[in-house]
Amino acid sequence: MKVDVSYSSNMSNISQDIKHLEALGYQGIKIAETDHDPFLPLTLAAEHSQNIQLISSVAVAFARNPMSMAHLAHDLNAFSKGRFILGLGTQVKPHIEKRFAMPWHKGPRQMREFIHAMQAIFDNWYDGIALNFVGEYYRHTLMPKTFTPKNTEYGRPKILLSATGPLMTKVAAETADGIIMHPFSTERYIREVNLPAINKGLENSDKSDFVIDFAPLIATGATEQDIIKSTAAIRDRIAFYGSTPGYRPVLELHGWGELQTELNQLMKQHRTDAMANLIDEEILNTFAIVGEPKYVVDEMLKRYGDIINRTAFYAPTLAEDTLADIILRLNSQ
Repeated sequence: MKVDVSYSSNMSNISQDIKHLEALGYQGIKIAETDHDPFLPLTLAAEHSQNIQLISSVAVAFARNPMSMAHLAHDLNAFSKGRFILGLGTQVKPHIEKRFAMPWHKGPRQMREFIHAMQAIFDNWYDGIALNFVGEYYRHTLMPKTFTPKNTEYGRPKILLSATGPLMTKVAAETADGIIMHPFSTERYIREVNLPAINKGLENSDKSDFVIDFAPLIATGATEQDIIKSTAAIRDRIAFYGSTPGYRPVLELHGWGELQTELNQLMKQHRTDAMANLIDEEILNTFAIVGEPKYVVDEMLKRYGDIINRTAFYAPTLAEDTLADIILRLNSQ
């Protein structure tokens, strides 16, 4: 099991911090596209590290087009000597249309075509196959030699697709090299919904190695007070995710569908404290792993050890030797 660390997209300290994170034993660093572009800090991380993998987790696909995304992925992968992994996600329709001013069609269908288009571009760059991709949403039929990358010795970057529902999960299995599961998932949802969709999607591919990346919600720390504080933050996250209509099926599987309606109403009223109060102990412990570090690691392996082969773990209050031991233990699985 490879263990990654999530890192801020702020570029100020990454050139120093990446060396330390690599020394702790992390296999990857994940940077999300939130308030900054993820590719620039990952470029700095590439320059100041040797072995750690560099992961956009996730970059917003529909804010770009397949050609622009292919260039970003290729350049960072070539610069890092094959250490880049392109994590992609859709975001949601209002953000794509109102924040990025880009078209939104049908999410899973559009994403399937987006990745197919990228692979057609990579086929041209790395294998010399003529570029002639004509789809419903994207069309790429021109690739002069002047604009074709020459530094292709490290091959095409791997693509991981962020997915929660069965349709997008199936798209990931059909088109990508792996899936990044949303933290608002449960063991039951993964086993009963995600895994069957993955297996269905893999029937239509020739992949021999498919990555399942999942970082469960964790509340832990060096002291009891740290755990209490971390638990409160996790309740807030569960409540926030649970208010989103797109994540309602996860709650419905457990018989908590109406909770999404309540949380959504409170969110619209900006009553965030009341939202967290709706996350009782059963819901908390179904979505999250809460406790001392040893218990958390044991429970991670019990719930997900036979499912996932990539995860993330970070608890800022833990001593560095404790954190390094946890990374080593998970890595050995």
